[in-house]
Amino acid sequence: MTTQTKLLYTAKVHTAGGREGGTSRSSDGNLDIRISPPGSHGTGTNPEQLFAAGWSAYFDSAIGIAARKGKVVLPSGFTIDAEVDLSLMDGAYTLSARLNVNLPGLPRDVAQALVDEAHTLCPYSRATHGNIDVETTVNV
Repeated sequence: MTTQTKLLYTAKVHTAGGREGGTSRSSDGNLDIRISPPGSHGTGTNPEQLFAAGWSAYFDSAIGIAARKGKVVLPSGFTIDAEVDLSLMDGAYTLSARLNVNLPGLPRDVAQALVDEAHTLCPYSRATHGNIDVETTVNV
C-alpha cells in the first residue's frame, strides 16, 4: 500500500542569533520578530511562546473540523489557553504543555469528544504525541 502526500505549504524562516537576542524573519515578510530568552526583560518573544501560539491556533482549527464532522455548533466564547513549559531534566532541556480548552455551554461529554478528536487531527498534537507530556483540560 502506498501513501500519497500532497504538500500544502512550506514555511521559510531565517533566524540569526537564536534565543539570546536574535531575530527571525519569514521569507514573505509577514513574520519579523526579535527573540529573547524566557523570563528575561528583552523586547522579543521566545520559542516557547511561538510554539504555544502555533499549537493553540492549529488545535482551534482541529476542534472546528471535529465540530463540523459531528454537526456540533461551537460556542462564540470558545478559546484555548496554551501553556508550554521549558524544563531541565537530568541535564537535558525538555518541553511539556497544557491545553486548556474553553467550550462554554457545551455538554461535557460533547466537549471532551471534540477535544479528543482534535488531538488526532492537529499536526502539533500528532507530532508531540508520546514525545512530551501534554495535559488537556476541558472547561464547559
